[in-house]
Amino acid sequence: MFSMAVSGEVGSQTDWRNNLISQLQNRNRQQCKCFEDLILYHNQLFDTTLSLRNENLQLTIQNEKLRQGSQSPSIYGGSDFSKISALEHKILSQQEELTELHKRRGENAQLLIDLNNKMQEKDKKIEVADKSLLENAKLITSLRAEIELYQRSNTELKALNQVLKDEHQALQLAFTHLEAKLRKVQDENREIIDRLKQYKSKDAEKMNEENENFVRKKNAKMQKELEDAAKDMRGLSPDSFSLNNVGPVLLCASVPTKPSLKFDAHESEISAVRWSPVDHVVATGGADRRVRLWDVSKGLPESKGMLVGCNQGVMSVDFDSNCTHIICASNDFASRVWTVADQRLRHTLTGHSGKVMAAKFLGESNKVVTGSHDRTLKIWDLRSKQCTQTNFVGSSCNDLVTSDGAGTTIISGHFDKTIRFWDMRNEGSTNRIEVNGRVTSLDLSRDAKYLLSCVRDDTLRVLDLRMNQIVGTFGHDGFKVGCDWSRAVFSSEGQYVAVGSVDGSIFIWEVATQKVQQILRDNHSSPVTAVAWHPYGNLLASVDRSRRTVVWSE
Repeated sequence: MFSMAVSGEVGSQTDWRNNLISQLQNRNRQQCKCFEDLILYHNQLFDTTLSLRNENLQLTIQNEKLRQGSQSPSIYGGSDFSKISALEHKILSQQEELTELHKRRGENAQLLIDLNNKMQEKDKKIEVADKSLLENAKLITSLRAEIELYQRSNTELKALNQVLKDEHQALQLAFTHLEAKLRKVQDENREIIDRLKQYKSKDAEKMNEENENFVRKKNAKMQKELEDAAKDMRGLSPDSFSLNNVGPVLLCASVPTKPSLKFDAHESEISAVRWSPVDHVVATGGADRRVRLWDVSKGLPESKGMLVGCNQGVMSVDFDSNCTHIICASNDFASRVWTVADQRLRHTLTGHSGKVMAAKFLGESNKVVTGSHDRTLKIWDLRSKQCTQTNFVGSSCNDLVTSDGAGTTIISGHFDKTIRFWDMRNEGSTNRIEVNGRVTSLDLSRDAKYLLSCVRDDTLRVLDLRMNQIVGTFGHDGFKVGCDWSRAVFSSEGQYVAVGSVDGSIFIWEVATQKVQQILRDNHSSPVTAVAWHPYGNLLASVDRSRRTVVWSE
């Protein structure tokens, strides 16, 4: 139908053009015919004028001759004089007629000029009309093509719309089916939860009963042992007892010499490691955005859980003193706190505008301090879940420690080669010590008298906090700090310091002599980023940038 309409329109356009051409030809013939008569008349007038001019010339000659003859009347008779008068009268009439003809000739010439001007104007109008017709014809062609394109597009859209409607109906049916299935599963889930609660309640009652029986038996056994011990004490002297017979025994730190355990703790680079203060569980944090807990007490790495919630790599981890909570600092500008028992995320501390490099508990599990690349330290109250204090420190913070149990004094290490001391009670810096390179980590000795700092000039510095001055510098030709967050630590009793090197080695110095006591090699294939000494034993944990974790022992 559209093609027939197009052919009809093309035929009408052809007829219109033929009609216009015929009209132009008729007008041309009519105007040429009028001008042909005018031109013919003009030519006739021109010929008549020429003939009259010749005749006038002859008459003038004759008139001149007659004048000359009039001077001698005797020559000519009376009849000749009358002829001359008649000729003069004829000449005058011919001259008047000639003047009239010239006048008519000028009028005709002016009329011809006017007609030529009008004809030129008409030609210009016709030319403009032709151009307009061509432009309109082109516009009509483009509009027809566009209309055809729109019609095809409309047809395709209608087909696509129908397909989408069909898909929507199918999805609606599938959604209705899935919704019904979901409701059924939810009902089954509620029933299973109710049954599970009942089973747990029965198990709890049974366990409580067993615990009560166990406690009764244990008390009875202990009572019997006490009675037996009271009988045996009669024959013993008081000097036979020592303090080591009661309470936990604290081991003296010794230098680890061999790897007792090696395993891949993460999927990529590991940046942080920390021992639990109450058992042989080590926590590691890495670029895979996870904090993982590993039990190494049985000689094999047993996963105790994985703490999730970070959006970027983990830079540091820390336990509270009771090992009930664990905190991590992350590159996603936030810190997070989990409970260790159920491994649930309890708090997400957001407010920094840069990477959070360090996060530590302030004496208790409800207060936290964080240091960031945004040049601020923030104090957080976990009970109110808000930041209670912000200190602007002037440089990016790479690590921090608290020098007292109350958390009133904070020591921070910075990118600008400075260690700063902060009193949280007056919100100001109390002291600062400059070193020869960027500070990558800080660690306190158990008695809080000495501060260990790792510096990017490939040295370790020990500061006496009582004198606020550097009392020891540790270095070695083979030791190179691998990154801006390399972590160095004191041993459990502060006798040794340990740090990882860029070549995968671990250097251990004795604090008193400042001499290298041990270099642990051949177990890390990439730079060691952090080490951690067990607080109550001789175990040393180290992590590197190729996801390897090594536990060292004597």
